[in-house]
Amino acid sequence: MKPMKPARPIALAALCLFAGTASAHSGSHALAGFADGLTHPLQGLDHLLAMIAVGLWAQQGARARWAVPAAFVAAMGLGAALAWMGAELPQVETAIALSVLALGLLIATRRQWAVPAGMAAAAVFALFHGHAHGLEMPQAASPALYALGFVLATGFLHGVGVAGSLAGRRAVQVAGAGIATAGLALIFAL
Repeated sequence: MKPMKPARPIALAALCLFAGTASAHSGSHALAGFADGLTHPLQGLDHLLAMIAVGLWAQQGARARWAVPAAFVAAMGLGAALAWMGAELPQVETAIALSVLALGLLIATRRQWAVPAGMAAAAVFALFHGHAHGLEMPQAASPALYALGFVLATGFLHGVGVAGSLAGRRAVQVAGAGIATAGLALIFAL
């Protein structure tokens, strides 16, 4: 057998780099759906602030620490499912802006609620956030992968709020006031 010239393996390797462009069904739509879901909560100030605020506000006690964010995530999934089924919720953008304002005020005033009441409030807010996420899902995206992406991003943002609560009581109250101010600005921007 004759030894191969060094130029041939280099040419073959270069051609392999372009093999993906010849593939008609690469599966990238599914990954794009996950990536779209993962980045969606990070792209809007309203979603970003509300989800961090849930993590901050949930630091009222051991039970609330997990129950309030879990209620938010579950109701957010329900809101997205409602949007995918064509159900409409009234005043979604207004409700989202109000959730930012309300959560900011709850944090700034250090208002503590019973765990079931906190879970219910978080769930109502999340229903509207989830509905917005569901409406903004790209047409070609897999709903399951898109949902997985925005649930993971939401969990991350709740974690940012939990970590932020370690900054101290006064810093958390100032953050709450800032979130409330942003919520007020969002309402006036509607």
